Amino acid sequence: MLRTLLTRATAPVVCAGLLWTAAPAHAQTPERGARPISSSEWADRATSTYRTLQQYFYEGPEAHGLYLEHTPGQTTDPEHSYLWPFREAAQAAVDMQELPRTGASYRRDAAERFDTAELYFGGGERPGYESYLPAPLGTGGDIYYDDNAVVALTQLDQYEETGDARYLERAERVVPVVSRAWDDDSAKACPGGMDWYDSPNNTIRATNVTALSAQLAARLYEHTRDRAYLAKAEQWYGWVYSCMRKAPGLYINDRGDDGSVNETLWTYNSGSMIGTATALYRGTGDAAYLKKAVDDARGSLAYWTEGSRLDDQPAVFNAFYFKDLLDLDDVRPDPAYLKAMSGYADSTYRSNRDASTGLFRFQPSNGGDYDPDAPAATLNQSAMVQIFATLADATRQGRRNS
Repeated sequence: MLRTLLTRATAPVVCAGLLWTAAPAHAQTPERGARPISSSEWADRATSTYRTLQQYFYEGPEAHGLYLEHTPGQTTDPEHSYLWPFREAAQAAVDMQELPRTGASYRRDAAERFDTAELYFGGGERPGYESYLPAPLGTGGDIYYDDNAVVALTQLDQYEETGDARYLERAERVVPVVSRAWDDDSAKACPGGMDWYDSPNNTIRATNVTALSAQLAARLYEHTRDRAYLAKAEQWYGWVYSCMRKAPGLYINDRGDDGSVNETLWTYNSGSMIGTATALYRGTGDAAYLKKAVDDARGSLAYWTEGSRLDDQPAVFNAFYFKDLLDLDDVRPDPAYLKAMSGYADSTYRSNRDASTGLFRFQPSNGGDYDPDAPAATLNQSAMVQIFATLADATRQGRRNS
């Protein structure tokens, strides 16, 4: 994933803001929680946002089911999107299957996304999903371990949705990929942790890849009861908890090989640790993991809902965070989680959406205020589909007991 949200260390891309002349007037951000929103209204928002995603970004079966990076296209854009935005579009289709009444109509779309995702997989001695399409469709790219972890998490979601063992097998195939990232140099400060991407040029051990990989392993243990997955999940989770935790629910971004520490905070790093602890609790019954999940949820929510912090985060990171909070909510209910998600979703719908097109626009950081000069992105449009579809499912009548 683009941790700067502007460029990759080895990919010369991304988000140049070109003038966009069709910008609407937008009202001030509304007060959160001003009115309750029904499941059917969230479903309508998810449906319209997904329809817009398909209209402006989806390239169609004749283009292998791929997506564009932006609309309007930017001079620095590749022919098709990078892996990370494509993964978010695939996750959007997975989440749309959960819509009350209409979810079944998205099963074909979701299945197609997973077939297309395999176009990003590169073989050889060090296989994995590449950041860009390998030959013959593209020039290939580095293997980012966080990207691989989230692709596998989406495959697990689809396995849980369909029961199709192919998706479980694909998720398991990613574990050896991300396991290569573990840094066993005992001379480094806080030994352990996972490299960000597969290259001799990598210089950091990152919270995102380590926590997301731990979440993957923990969830695989739930499904397979393979204790090798449990051992990995506990090792990877333990490193982040002991070496990267700044405060309850807040985890610094990375540690450099030179001893430097990047203390940037992201919502999805909070979320992945909550999600991992929740999965470890479900898998082991160890109440210590549940306590850690609850402590991190409460601490992170107190921090992120202060002022504009939540709004300023990338929308896609908030999608991760909120879904991890709701995963915990299924185990240990707390209405604060759904309240925060609903408030953010409604505010963003009313402030960052171009009503004339249905496209969402943010600052170049992929969060913050509506930016009329910014191109719309598959990444952000997909994130909003995920948020609305998840809320449609979370607020439907009888969900708690279903």
